[in-house]
Amino acid sequence: MPQEPQSDRITGLDPTRAVDVVFVNAPLRDYTRRARVNDYTLPVLGMAYIATVAAAHGFNVGVLDAESLGLGLAEAAEIVNAVRPRWAGFNLLAPTYEMSARIAAALDPEIEVMVGGHHAKALPTEILTDPRWSGLGALVIGEAETRVVELLGDKHRRSELPQVMWLDPIMKTPVSGGRPGNAHHLAPDINTMPFVDRRYLADDPYRAADGRVEANMVGARGCPYDCSFCGAAVSANPDVTIRTRDPHNIHAEMVELHEQYNVTAFRFVDDLFLGHRRFIEQCMSAFTEHKVGERFVWDATGRINILHRAPDTLLDTMATNGCREVALGIESGSPRMLEYIDKRITPDITCSVVKRLTDRGISVKGYFILGFPSETRAELDATVRHVRELWELTDNQPGRFRVSVFEFRPYPGTPEWHRLMATGKYTTAQLLNYAPVDLTDGGANDAIRERDEFNFSVGIQFGEAPVDYVRRQLAALTHEQHLRKAAAA
Repeated sequence: MPQEPQSDRITGLDPTRAVDVVFVNAPLRDYTRRARVNDYTLPVLGMAYIATVAAAHGFNVGVLDAESLGLGLAEAAEIVNAVRPRWAGFNLLAPTYEMSARIAAALDPEIEVMVGGHHAKALPTEILTDPRWSGLGALVIGEAETRVVELLGDKHRRSELPQVMWLDPIMKTPVSGGRPGNAHHLAPDINTMPFVDRRYLADDPYRAADGRVEANMVGARGCPYDCSFCGAAVSANPDVTIRTRDPHNIHAEMVELHEQYNVTAFRFVDDLFLGHRRFIEQCMSAFTEHKVGERFVWDATGRINILHRAPDTLLDTMATNGCREVALGIESGSPRMLEYIDKRITPDITCSVVKRLTDRGISVKGYFILGFPSETRAELDATVRHVRELWELTDNQPGRFRVSVFEFRPYPGTPEWHRLMATGKYTTAQLLNYAPVDLTDGGANDAIRERDEFNFSVGIQFGEAPVDYVRRQLAALTHEQHLRKAAAA
């Protein structure tokens, strides 16, 4: 049989034209070692935004989503090399940094490389001096849409662009560009950007289990909070101007997706869609005006302390306007740990918010982290009890509660990272030694399979509870959630 053209694996590319850039979403694992078992991956909306804007300026752009395709590292590099782009771009995240670096090292030396993402922002010097990035022509800190367009037009524009870095070829030291009058590149107007061209997304829109066609969207950029473990923490992102899209602009994208793909369900996956009272009110006013709840349903991220202060009438309006589920970062059942990580909530506040939402038929997805630095075993056990308390609280509610639990892992640039490094106990290499963890008992436990790709650990005991204890509790909660989901089906 004829072999599939390599360009067919790259979404959005015009194979009849010279290729300007291929953006590479590195896989979470090297899937030549173990086949991918998770059937769903988050779409690379950030890359798709950059690709959409670049294409609007006439460049031939594609996205290789190696995670969605379940590719091995050598295969990913081979696909990029086969289409011979002028540039290859990578979004660097701590858990996939090694995967990205190994792909980059295997690229044709004639291909220029650009990088961005949280990891690039946190450790630019370490990346620029990593020999595997010998082809690195631009490290872009922050929102990249307009600066990528400038770089694709002329690499030498990097000297004029703020917060674009590269390695001086003579001195072998990092250099940063930027000239007066170019600060607008750091916070492009998100209301004038084109809507994401879904050609660049491998699995979005998609057919969900309930039969609806779903799509992921972004309604805001930036987060005003400083949760100690989070890569979106405001102290880790001083370059980000926090802003929200006009609600009518959001609605217009929803309508376009419905007309083009018959989408009727939307997931707002930005850092904090329901995280500012005035924006929630403005958004719900627009949704009411456009009768969103009569046509669509939607899920969103939310902030517990904001929803706690919201009046019942606002929560009622959310339900009427089609809010189906809110994802909340609960993180812990210990009051001390919640204060330590700067969540600005208590377990009682969480119970109140979850009860009020589920009373109205709005389900809740709660995120938790086990094994925080300084966490005692009793505090970890309190988190496990809190999860079960929330299950019991909502067992007979119109809305339901489900849980997603993770082992603590440090992200560079976050407040927690700086606290750990300040102790003098750890090196950067130790805290970045991410490795996948198989909680499926070698593939036998179906309860873990659907999210097993996301289990990463640096293998360090940060709290009182040993790592094995943390993982047993994590696996037990995930297994129980799986049984609850199956029973409700």
